[in-house]
Amino acid sequence: MSDLKASVSETKKGFHVEGYEKIEYDFAFVDGVFDTANPDLANCYKKWGRVLAVTDKNVYALYGDKITKYFKHFDLTLKVHQTSIGEKAKTIDTFTGICDSMTDFGIIRKEPVLVVGGGLVTDVAGFACAAYCRNTNFIRVPTTVIGLIDASVSIKVAVNYGRYKNRLGAYHAPLHTFLDFTFLRTLPISQVRNGFAELIKISSCAHIEVFDLLDKFCEQLIETKFGRSDDASVEVRKAADTINREGIHEMLKLETPNLHEIGLDRVIAYGHTWSPLHELVPETPLRHGHAISIDMAYSATLANQRGMLSDEEHGRLLSLFSRAGLSIDHPDFNEKVLEDGTAAILKTRDGLLRLAVPSPLGSCSFVNDAGARELKDALRKHKSIAKEYPREGAGLEAYVDSSDTGYASLADENNEVSNTMKANGVQVNGNTKSKIGYNGIVNGHNDNAHASSVETIAEGIKAQA
Repeated sequence: MSDLKASVSETKKGFHVEGYEKIEYDFAFVDGVFDTANPDLANCYKKWGRVLAVTDKNVYALYGDKITKYFKHFDLTLKVHQTSIGEKAKTIDTFTGICDSMTDFGIIRKEPVLVVGGGLVTDVAGFACAAYCRNTNFIRVPTTVIGLIDASVSIKVAVNYGRYKNRLGAYHAPLHTFLDFTFLRTLPISQVRNGFAELIKISSCAHIEVFDLLDKFCEQLIETKFGRSDDASVEVRKAADTINREGIHEMLKLETPNLHEIGLDRVIAYGHTWSPLHELVPETPLRHGHAISIDMAYSATLANQRGMLSDEEHGRLLSLFSRAGLSIDHPDFNEKVLEDGTAAILKTRDGLLRLAVPSPLGSCSFVNDAGARELKDALRKHKSIAKEYPREGAGLEAYVDSSDTGYASLADENNEVSNTMKANGVQVNGNTKSKIGYNGIVNGHNDNAHASSVETIAEGIKAQA
């Protein structure tokens, strides 16, 4: 939430306006945000007596009944807008569909929209809230590792436009963010691993104690989904809670003075120098966590080559990526990517490389004077080192699938929702009912979709892909 204070004064040629915007928003850790024993979220809506929620099909298929019962328990009327899944749905059409739902709902000034989902949903719905009536409040409930650790910290909201990611967007802070790591119980391991890269990023450059915990419990953290699985030990759960809290706090401390990204020397840009280009170079694009891991690993090799990072720390960092199943190299990460990626990032960073590197591990330095020859030498060294690691530096489940990108057809998307439900013990058809279309709008359209099964709902939904 923001509040603007401004003044106007006369000048010889006219007038001068000077203003300062106060931005404030809260984070709350809670296990079971939609458990009726936890009234905090419901209390945010008691004034209004109703809730407009935006989520995606997968989240609603898994948690729709729980969300519905939660708000019914607190006597709050619930309306749900469901978006399609994947990057293809991060569009202007999805954005306007959410705006249409706000109009149909009759959203009132200062009434907050509830946004539940991963980074894609919070990005698109947050941008819709930023644009609707120029400033509509919203409350975030992220459901993925990247959403909880990374996207929830920022106030950036956006949609893709043309062939560019996040080309249209705004800076719009939520009223509250509820951080519920129990959502990770239903997150695929591939996405847990994908988000693990973000924690390596922040800890290796800013928080050595968190890095030490990641290093100590790496495999257990991924296997138990950050201590949320039933078989997680108390020790792993405690370590996960410390990692999550300290990691988010460190991200906030780094981002808060620079919410609008006016400063360009950004510690959290570690791993984001060549990855924006390289992520999309392979025929099947890399998952974001793997792309930034390759960037981070290579940048660490460059730092090691310069004497900024010791051999021991360099090896420890690359080993952690490998143990986590994250990529540290790729055949398409080559001199052409370095050349083109450097040219592109210099434009973004106002003519300087501003390469964030750990130096030493747990703190950060910036490199601006690395020339083409040095970058190529470091690349040759890095590829030689990567071959000594398991899988020769390749990652596990490194490439995007339809759950990341979106589906070619609505039938494919609904089948994937069905598979997600089955994988998490939610019954489908006869044994399990799909919640898609129940109690609200699907992609902004009612289309008689209420309570339809996953397999038959295709006729009732307009796809947003």
